[in-house]
Amino acid sequence: MRKVVFYIAASLDGYIASPDGSVDWLPPPPPGEDYGYADFLSTVDATLLGRTTYEQVLGFSEWPYPRLTNYVFTQNPPQEATHPSVGFVVEEPVEFVRKLRHEAGETIWLIGGSTLAAPLLAAGLVNELMLFVVPRLLGAGIPLWRQGPAQPLQLLRTHTWPDGMTLLHYNLA
Repeated sequence: MRKVVFYIAASLDGYIASPDGSVDWLPPPPPGEDYGYADFLSTVDATLLGRTTYEQVLGFSEWPYPRLTNYVFTQNPPQEATHPSVGFVVEEPVEFVRKLRHEAGETIWLIGGSTLAAPLLAAGLVNELMLFVVPRLLGAGIPLWRQGPAQPLQLLRTHTWPDGMTLLHYNLA
């Protein structure tokens, strides 16, 4: 069965975006550093995105995940996707992901946002959490966590970079 990894960055005070939805507060990595992103991406063949996250990614420039199958969850799909690798899903996320995990393939990357992640976490469909804690306090914004059931986590590893970026990698028990 395929695994779902929630791979995301958050401020130290738990926000994934500013109040206006921007991620301009995320610092650029130091020269030659990608915080393990390329290694992680090499294990992924599908992404899960909410509509707001999808639209935010569109603003970065060209579509960054052309070799992956990208599922965008929305109740209001646009007439056409920006890239042929993007499909819009109006189906309920829990049932869709439950079926997707049983299909052949590699890791499924749950990109976000928190509105999409909450029901998948609550349903026990997320296998791992790779949380990059950014050494910034935003004070307000879009929170990483929505209400959900308490869940035990098993620490797999941590890594801290000289600029203060910290990875907390957990298995969701």
